[in-house]
Amino acid sequence: MAQQFLTGTFSDGSRTGPTLPQRIILAEGWTRRAIAFAAGAVGALALAPVDFAPAMFVTMSVSAWLVDGAAAARGESGGAFLAASMRRAAGAGWWLGFGYFLAGLWWLGAAMLVEPDQFAWALPLAVIGAPAVLALFPALGFALSRALWSAGSARIFALAAGLGASEFLRGHIFTGFPWNDFGMALAAVPLIDQAAALVGLHGLDILAVILFAAPATLVDGRRRLTPAIAAALVLALGLAGFGALRLASGKTEYVEGVKLRLMQPDLPQDAKFKPENGPAILRRYLELSDRAVAPGRSGVADATHLIWPESAFPFILSRDPEALALIAATMRGATLVTGAARAEEDPRRDNGKRRTKIFNSILAIEGGRIVAAYDKMHLVPFGEYLPLAGLLAPLGVTQLVPGTWDEGTGPRRLVAPGLPPAAPLVCYEAIFPGEAVEPAGARPQWLLNVTNDGWFGATSGPYQHFAQARLRAIEEGLPLVRVANTGISAVVDPHGRVLDRLPLGVDGVIDARLPRPADPPPFAVHPFRWTSTLWFFTIIFALIGRFRGLAGLTAHRADA
Repeated sequence: MAQQFLTGTFSDGSRTGPTLPQRIILAEGWTRRAIAFAAGAVGALALAPVDFAPAMFVTMSVSAWLVDGAAAARGESGGAFLAASMRRAAGAGWWLGFGYFLAGLWWLGAAMLVEPDQFAWALPLAVIGAPAVLALFPALGFALSRALWSAGSARIFALAAGLGASEFLRGHIFTGFPWNDFGMALAAVPLIDQAAALVGLHGLDILAVILFAAPATLVDGRRRLTPAIAAALVLALGLAGFGALRLASGKTEYVEGVKLRLMQPDLPQDAKFKPENGPAILRRYLELSDRAVAPGRSGVADATHLIWPESAFPFILSRDPEALALIAATMRGATLVTGAARAEEDPRRDNGKRRTKIFNSILAIEGGRIVAAYDKMHLVPFGEYLPLAGLLAPLGVTQLVPGTWDEGTGPRRLVAPGLPPAAPLVCYEAIFPGEAVEPAGARPQWLLNVTNDGWFGATSGPYQHFAQARLRAIEEGLPLVRVANTGISAVVDPHGRVLDRLPLGVDGVIDARLPRPADPPPFAVHPFRWTSTLWFFTIIFALIGRFRGLAGLTAHRADA
């Protein structure tokens, strides 16, 4: 940071009073922690459903000033000073991350209240414990940033490199949780969201830090246009120009002969998994699927394919011939694609007994027969399986969804009669960039996401989930068909344009055509090549600034 800002003195000898940025940089103790926490919480306003992207200017500018302030450690030099300043930066990063995740993920507690007699005790762990653990990643990002820190505009690239690395790690280690990445602030910004086709979500993380932290350099001196501001403006204009060209050249086209009907039942979660309600639930689905939505239309008869949400039945559909027969009679020749639990006998034996494997699946049903299936491969921790079960189970900790769920093994494509090959995504699987499409094999023609966000009620969770699924369409250049129990169900074209949708908390159907895919964008061809390239150059710019700063400091000491 510029010396004149630290002292409040400029080259012409004039002095200024303490400014807000200066107060933030020099803050200590609980004042510093409170500033970090509040700045993180403000950043959550950039996420769905608010989508107020300018809020991230506050979060990232304050982040830069907090890392600036980490240099306020006294009494150390050399390696000891670097270690001390990295610890101070990590502390500020944890508090900022805690505020960000607490404000952005508070809705996790809603799942604990679906069956409060069993899970209300876990409410503090979901609402406070999860954000506290996730905040370790921004803490790491701040520490890495401080190791690359320098005076002037280059420190913005250090912050982008550090937080970009920590967000990538959060998305991959311990099965990964890339939910509400900082880059999601750009996902709802028109035109700039198309950058996901180049660098994906983790590239947006880096770009978001550069763009939103650049104003922090305005306090470095009296210049109105710092190098960081200039670079951010050029970057924003370039990304907007790319987005405009991509959207202008990407006309939405449709697959001939396919008429989809998406059914959103808005079934309360507390009734969802009660087997005694199975027949009534199935009748509701069939009646809703046959609903006429316009004069002269007759429901199912107008559709070639019906799509129902995740875990549609509180029973094993493949073991219920009466339910399959009723579906066949009602479909009138249409094919049903639905979420459902699937059972399969395991040829291996457990203590001499044959075990039945249960999968969270997507099934294609034609004429009352299951003709294709996909089994969920990425299960939800604490939802569908219990991490560290040997340690936690004896303490009485259980998963939210009862039963033992098994991981699928592929293939990652679902080929239903009369439809192009789809990349199936069950619920949580839609949040992982670079994993929506299997790396080998023929390219699918669309993304199919069935989900049940009823666990989270009328909170921001379902909106955030939809925003992330929509970003997968941009990254892969594939249309997205999303069917959710309580919402948000939608049809999205391969450029991320929402063609039709049902809002959260209503029942209804969407009649839609299936969009055709776009040509594979760079991210779809090489998922992380351009992301890693962007991160590499970000580090290079940060190191150039750091070495220049060290060289200048050495020269200053020599002159002294």
